[in-house]
Amino acid sequence: MTLGYDKPLYLMAFDHRGSFEKGLFGATPPISAEVHDGIVNAKEIIFDAHLKSVADGAPISACGVLVDEEFGASIARRAKQEGVPLAMPVEKSGQDEFQFQYGGDFAAHIEEFDPTFAKVLVRYNPEGDATVNRRQTAQLATLSRWLRKHDRKFLFELLVPATTAQLDSFEGHQRDYDRQLRPRLVVEVIEAMQAADVEPDVWKIEGLDYREDCVKVVAQARTGGRDGVKCIVLGRGADEPQVIEWIRIGATVDGFDGFAVGRTLWQEALQDYLAGKATREQAVYRIAARYRDVIDAYRGAEHTATTTVGGSA
Repeated sequence: MTLGYDKPLYLMAFDHRGSFEKGLFGATPPISAEVHDGIVNAKEIIFDAHLKSVADGAPISACGVLVDEEFGASIARRAKQEGVPLAMPVEKSGQDEFQFQYGGDFAAHIEEFDPTFAKVLVRYNPEGDATVNRRQTAQLATLSRWLRKHDRKFLFELLVPATTAQLDSFEGHQRDYDRQLRPRLVVEVIEAMQAADVEPDVWKIEGLDYREDCVKVVAQARTGGRDGVKCIVLGRGADEPQVIEWIRIGATVDGFDGFAVGRTLWQEALQDYLAGKATREQAVYRIAARYRDVIDAYRGAEHTATTTVGGSA
């Protein structure tokens, strides 16, 4: 199986589980049937916004959804029927250490839904707890080998949270850590995963502030003949201007080919809907509009970079 993915990927991400339960509904597990149904309904609003975007002209081959089985099983099936690129998580929600949502049965769940991508969210700092890092890596290698054996694509969402010592070295300033240290750590994590036989087709990378850091990340992701491997920009729940800045930076780099944005697109609209300040139709419209804004910003920056390199600008 050849590593990589040969299309752009503009993912509307709403595989969040704990943040829907607590953040939007103020609930903690075990949740009531009413809250469960409310989350399902909220995710259907997001998917309707996705379909509206495609109907209004967004490219269906690139515009995918990232949705979970727990609250989005019906959406995942609809996405397959509609020909929408589908990514589904295999990790347990809200854990500092990667764990399979369904333990050793992960394969059966992937086969049941047949997503375009099996996705993991991993918190990994190479200067963090070495024992935890080893345990996570072993689990991820098991998944990666199974996916390759069964000719399935692998989407790896990488978060590199600062250790206390790292943050202290920047006097507690998260943005300084993000700009000055995190990019190097991202490259180190990718290298460590590759050495451990963890081989994603797409790396989902937290927004980077400098183009040269994006170039270094792609170089590591594609090292050793992994020429088809791509990176996409992760929105991190930041506000829309910040997300657009990050995706515009990524769009200028060959090897970055899309984004995955979630709360930035839908959180405010859903909060207003749940508070009775907006109708379902208005929520769908607002989410779709934000999604199109991000797509247009990415494609515009990509086009500008291409024409500039080609000497047309």
